[in-house]
Amino acid sequence: MSADLLSIERLEEIISRFSSSRIAVLGDFFLDKYLDVDPALEEPSVETGLPAHQVSAVRCYPGAAGTVVSNLSALQTGELHAIGFTGDDGEAYELRRGLKHLRCSTDHLHTTSDRFTPTYLKPRNMTIPGLIGEHSRYDTKNRQPTPRDTEQSVIASLGELVGQVDAVIVMDQVEARDCGAVTGPVRDRLAELAEQHKSVHFWADSRRRIHEYRNLIIKPNEFEAVGNESPLPGDTVDVDELRAAVGQMQAKTGAPLFITRGADGMFVSDPEWTPVPGVRVTGDTDTTGAGDSATAGCVLALCSGASFVEAAVIGNLVASITVQQLATTGTASPDELIPRLKLWHEQNA
Repeated sequence: MSADLLSIERLEEIISRFSSSRIAVLGDFFLDKYLDVDPALEEPSVETGLPAHQVSAVRCYPGAAGTVVSNLSALQTGELHAIGFTGDDGEAYELRRGLKHLRCSTDHLHTTSDRFTPTYLKPRNMTIPGLIGEHSRYDTKNRQPTPRDTEQSVIASLGELVGQVDAVIVMDQVEARDCGAVTGPVRDRLAELAEQHKSVHFWADSRRRIHEYRNLIIKPNEFEAVGNESPLPGDTVDVDELRAAVGQMQAKTGAPLFITRGADGMFVSDPEWTPVPGVRVTGDTDTTGAGDSATAGCVLALCSGASFVEAAVIGNLVASITVQQLATTGTASPDELIPRLKLWHEQNA
């Protein structure tokens, strides 16, 4: 079955086109800021008597929409554009520097003094790998509606770039309604442009509002598809229930769906309902950003001529590589995809 979905030769052909692809990523660009804490250096605070954690290293990476950019860059996408906004602050400097390092244009990443640059501050015990080593996280988010002039700047940038790219990826990360880069008017404009530009791949991933997109390919996980936005550990989704829910969502969106299922892979709705197994990996894993890496793999594959099912396989390959990278924002390179596909073939023979 697996070779029928994607052969080695076909993957090589698709990879050869990665460097010709042009992709815009619109959405919420966060800064992932890691503080590597050395517990051996801990000392009591003179003022409070509480532990004063000692930071030995600071690591900053573009997060949220920036995680998608990181993965697209590592996969050697030819041209990258960021659409959204940052604050006028130090976090914006670090974020923009990180995007520049990833070869991503920030000409359409607008600066506004009345917004924070959203930041996930992640202190972590440097001696413990993976998520278990992380301390409590500190989040800086915008919790007031995005100003109209900033919203209109995002819409104008979208209109300017849409004719110059092969795909627009929408990363709708902010949970508070209309407080991020993807507001209601932005979503409406996306629906219009997706209808007008059929040759462009429009793709949306949304933390809370995946059901509100029209005319765009959407990537809900299996729980979001059935309306369970806060699944508990051990929760599962019946496949028949999922398939019925996907049919209803597709009727509303008017576009295909990629439904992610964690380690189990994906379902693709078009041209027919198709299960695409994931890659089984061993050892410690860190699933932070796995969905974003799958998005990068899928969309880049579509831009490179892949079918929906082939794109889902490639998204699974990329995600299986990134989850094995601990305490960092994982990425995959094109050279890693062929060996991973061979493993996938062995597992699904």
